[in-house]
Amino acid sequence: MPEYLNVQTHSRVEMVDVTTALGNVLSSNVPKGWIDGFLVVYSPHTTCGVTINEGWDPDVKRDMMDLFSKYIPKDGGFRHAEGNADAHIKTSIYGASVMVPVAAGRLDLGQWQSVYLCESDGPRIRKLRISFIKAE
Repeated sequence: MPEYLNVQTHSRVEMVDVTTALGNVLSSNVPKGWIDGFLVVYSPHTTCGVTINEGWDPDVKRDMMDLFSKYIPKDGGFRHAEGNADAHIKTSIYGASVMVPVAAGRLDLGQWQSVYLCESDGPRIRKLRISFIKAE
């Protein structure tokens, strides 16, 4: 059974570290006997994605947001009538889902890695769908 995580964003473009919240969902909802496997984290939004990247140095996420704003600007002359075409494009680049490995019942990310919700059309309340896949 999937779980859901609501995330409040506070600006039009931001990257929200959801790693701790995912760990909490895992520890609170781990299926009986489930130790190793994967969490699939899926964003059902067309203007908000998810990615895994460095979580130690905040300049990494600032650099990513700056680069996307430079090369995919909000006022880029896009045809989409709602005025958020840049957000749709950025979300396709970030992606709609990530698989996070789980070992011994805990997230098994690399030393510097974090999972980010990538907001491109906020602020909003976003919902992430979290599914558990048990390793055989």
